[in-house]
Amino acid sequence: MTRARHPVILAAIGAIGLSACVDTTSGDSNSNLKRGAAIGAGAGALAGMIATGGGKHDARDALVGAAIGAGIGAAFGNELDKQAQELRGNLGDDRISVVNTGSELVVTMPQDILFATDSAALRPDLQADLRVLASSLNDYPQTTVDVIGHTDNTGAAAYNQDLSARRAASVSAVLTRSGVAPSRVRAYGRGEDQPVASNLSASGRAQNRRVEIIIRPMA
Repeated sequence: MTRARHPVILAAIGAIGLSACVDTTSGDSNSNLKRGAAIGAGAGALAGMIATGGGKHDARDALVGAAIGAGIGAAFGNELDKQAQELRGNLGDDRISVVNTGSELVVTMPQDILFATDSAALRPDLQADLRVLASSLNDYPQTTVDVIGHTDNTGAAAYNQDLSARRAASVSAVLTRSGVAPSRVRAYGRGEDQPVASNLSASGRAQNRRVEIIIRPMA
């Protein structure tokens, strides 16, 4: 590695690291925009160095890559803010959470508004919000969608894994029937492996029973 590359690599890593320090839980669109730009800058710089494969123009090419990446990252961060705001306004249940991390949207739907206990069959009267989500995904087509089912730890782990996967598949089926391209959507279950609250209380178990829809930019 030549001497000129070290500062640029450090700058790229610093940009990516800085993005992790931005508070993304407040819904601050300016913070999310900065995070998107920082991620884009770091990725662009690294991509620029990889593309050149070495040589005296490494630093220049990396900086150009960083500038382009920052612009792309900021633009996508702005799109995420816009989509998140629209979803919060259009979804009909305030129990549905929409969180913009700056690099992805995480839409969390509690199990109890989608499924009966021990069932992977979506309640017909509660599918309207999934169609609203599908409409949003169709309005922003340059994204991929991961649908992830989660359960609490009640019952056997293998059963919970299977149930979470079937629930994720049920949700993804509504999205694709509503026009979202199947190639954009992946569905899988995590069972009881990724709790967000303690399973020692009823309220904690209710938080863990959920479906997450994660929206990311296409690679």
